[in-house]
Amino acid sequence: MPNAPSQFALSAVATRAPDAVRAAVRAASRGESDDSRLTAELAARAALEKKGDDVLLLDLRGVSGYADFLVLVTGTKERQLEAIADGVEKELREAGHRLVGAEGQGGSRWLLLDFGDVVVHVFHEDERHHYDLEGLWADAPRARPTEPPKA
Repeated sequence: MPNAPSQFALSAVATRAPDAVRAAVRAASRGESDDSRLTAELAARAALEKKGDDVLLLDLRGVSGYADFLVLVTGTKERQLEAIADGVEKELREAGHRLVGAEGQGGSRWLLLDFGDVVVHVFHEDERHHYDLEGLWADAPRARPTEPPKA
């Protein structure tokens, strides 16, 4: 059981918490940079490193109050989905971001990682088409992750 509001997944808090509580949870989850676009890009690159497919960033700023970005990733096997989620979590943790909540671990075909301003959805390809978050957020600007700078 969570001990403090900052330990609740924002998706659970969003419908019943006042805006000030939601804002405090989002602020507490941020790393050294509060630029959510950079956080989303970092998550997307981590997913690509684990062979995630069809990585897409949905910019929810100005469209939704619960997150700034959704990062959508597709995998083909449950084990790959777990590897992608683990890779994203590790990369963001090392960058100083705190995981606020997670859903769907252990053989699920849809994993969710909530980092406050950035929510990462790792889908099996069938679930991604079925739930169609791209269609749900059709009015949100979309972007593909940028390539990391060459060393």
